[in-house]
Amino acid sequence: MQIERIELDFVELPLKAPFQTSFGTELQKSTWIVTVLADGIRGYAESVADSEPLYSEETHASVFFAIKNHILPRLWGHDLGTPQDFQALVSPVRGNPMAKAAIEMALWDWFARSRNMPLWQLLGGDPQKQVIPVGVSIGIQESPDILVQVADKFLAEGYRRLKVKIKPGSDWLPLSRLRSHLGPDVPIMADANASYRLSDAGSLQQLDTLHLMMIEQPLAHDDIVDHAALARILATPICLDEAIRSDRDARKALALGACRLINIKPGRMGGHFTAQRVHDVAQQANIPVWCGGMEETGIGRAHNLHMSTLPNFLLPGDTSASSRYFAEDLIDPPFFLNPDGTLTVPAGIGIGVVPDVKRMAKLRTYHEELTPGPAASGSPSGHPVTF
Repeated sequence: MQIERIELDFVELPLKAPFQTSFGTELQKSTWIVTVLADGIRGYAESVADSEPLYSEETHASVFFAIKNHILPRLWGHDLGTPQDFQALVSPVRGNPMAKAAIEMALWDWFARSRNMPLWQLLGGDPQKQVIPVGVSIGIQESPDILVQVADKFLAEGYRRLKVKIKPGSDWLPLSRLRSHLGPDVPIMADANASYRLSDAGSLQQLDTLHLMMIEQPLAHDDIVDHAALARILATPICLDEAIRSDRDARKALALGACRLINIKPGRMGGHFTAQRVHDVAQQANIPVWCGGMEETGIGRAHNLHMSTLPNFLLPGDTSASSRYFAEDLIDPPFFLNPDGTLTVPAGIGIGVVPDVKRMAKLRTYHEELTPGPAASGSPSGHPVTF
């Protein structure tokens, strides 16, 4: 296939409730929705970058710039026989994995649709894994008692695992209160989002008494060595997220003993191809993986569910129901939590969902169409452009 047109839509979805992490408090989800068009077929994906370079150095603005000026110029006019061909064409572009993933994952959707097959099949997923166990991520709460109330609500809805955001000064008290309330059998993990230093090992070691599933990315976002040192101190397994950008990173981390689990986010790692390779490295080392979430709309959520059908995704992911974050998703129908705490992989070809045209028009603040010609047409949709 040759890409005939790329559509970029910047959308803003209000969150149902504020979501607080060590980076700050989020009130809305904003993202680029990418549409790849060729031969009358459309493929969809979304960017997982944020407005500010806090979780990652990438932002909405950098994704937009990289796609227009560095990624698409290397794709125009080239015949792509498989979605993997994308990697060779954009390999000279260093970094920018979120920008690359937004295009690459849309190509995977396009190729699956063009072959009249679901994305999980093209990815090599397990046909028996069509319902995916899921957990839920809980932001930092105002008090331990409020955390308990929020956790009770999500457990009553059926979620199989709780992930609690923590930071220095907001860790032991909320987590110990939650564990005391729920008892020893409810799976709980903590996500630090790289907010600790190795000198904080003593306070992290205190969490060992709570029998957590894991502590996710406690130290610096690009660190492996100090995580290996911390892993020798803690009884609680360390899971790496931000520090694993490639299969090379995964091999190094596992060789050093820096983690016992890996959080795979295709949209953060550069797309499905890299996510597959990290999955395979972990599987060969008997290290389980799970699929993290970035508050995706139903488009990104569908991609994550298809990826989760690979065999080594052995733990509940963060691919929660649409209603976890949004009163209204971009897709219709949205994703619903099954009574057994699972989400169903969308049936049909490709990712199995498409954006609702009316909702897209209502929620977008910018639209641009890019073609192989010298000019592109951008059109603000009557609102300030905030990316």
